[in-house]
Amino acid sequence: MLVSEIVRKTVEMGGSDIHLVYGIPPSARISGQVEHLMEDPMTEEDCLVMAKDLSGTRFEELERVGEIDLAKNIAGERVRINVFRQQGKYSAALRILSNTIPNINNLGLPPVVLDFPKYNKGIVLVTGETGSGKSTTLAAILDEVNHTRKGHIVTLEDPVEYIYTPDKCIINQREIGKDTGSYASGLRAVLREDPDIILVGEMRDLETIETAITAAETGHLVFATLHTNSAVESVDRIINVFPEGRQQQIRMELAGTLRAVISQQLLPRMLKGGRVLACEVMIVTQAIQNQIREGKTYQMESSLLAGKEEGSVSMDAYIANLALEGKISIQTALDAARDKELVKKKMM
Repeated sequence: MLVSEIVRKTVEMGGSDIHLVYGIPPSARISGQVEHLMEDPMTEEDCLVMAKDLSGTRFEELERVGEIDLAKNIAGERVRINVFRQQGKYSAALRILSNTIPNINNLGLPPVVLDFPKYNKGIVLVTGETGSGKSTTLAAILDEVNHTRKGHIVTLEDPVEYIYTPDKCIINQREIGKDTGSYASGLRAVLREDPDIILVGEMRDLETIETAITAAETGHLVFATLHTNSAVESVDRIINVFPEGRQQQIRMELAGTLRAVISQQLLPRMLKGGRVLACEVMIVTQAIQNQIREGKTYQMESSLLAGKEEGSVSMDAYIANLALEGKISIQTALDAARDKELVKKKMM
């Protein structure tokens, strides 16, 4: 089966990710579960042909380094691709990207997130594991900016996922490895490109985090992602990237620039199939600023819970509410909860 046919079949089945692996039939993630698309397993020759087809002119790079990221159009769909070598044979993971950016009002985000496109400066983090919808949330926020205010948006992505159509904003989308060497070098250059809003696809190293904080300190609005599972964990992750001697300085800078953290996951929808967004939002209040500054991040969970008036909402409260509304099952809610007893009480 050709890759284009696999993509087409996955889209018809409502799938999100495709896995092409030696010795296993082509498979796709459907409503959160990985399902085989056909019976015959992929041969070594199938994998080599697939790798050459997907990587194109970058096949020599793939042979040399062992993995590449790219995005391309396949069967009329925009697809994010990672081709890699494992045990001497080629595999690929494909993520099917939406051709349209969803409206921010239709994602099921907490109401306070609708204010984020109005922010003028600071850092907003969107966190969660791979496949939790971070890119979709960020795209919806940036597209709302694009349609509601005038400015210059620059994105740094690996690879570029959603394609924006400029409306009120000028938009430049730069791809890591193609348009710039790295997040850190691209972000340094962005500061000389007169941006108002900057998207950093992933804050993955010290230099990128440091430059993002500097951008926020100098009056820019910075959106970025982290692979963490909670708002509080995100703050610790950023600070711990730095050597101990610099951590107090970073705490001070982060306390002054961090505006909000969204932490999200996708859970199986109970009736209609597909998945539903579960979301935690921490609005950085003065109490949380003080806790970041003083290294008392262990107290931030309590401040998040106390920040309902500012729009903060905990993951467990959000999950319990999804169950009460009948969007997810009680068992799904308990499996996803951090504090199962608390969620049980909220659902009673």
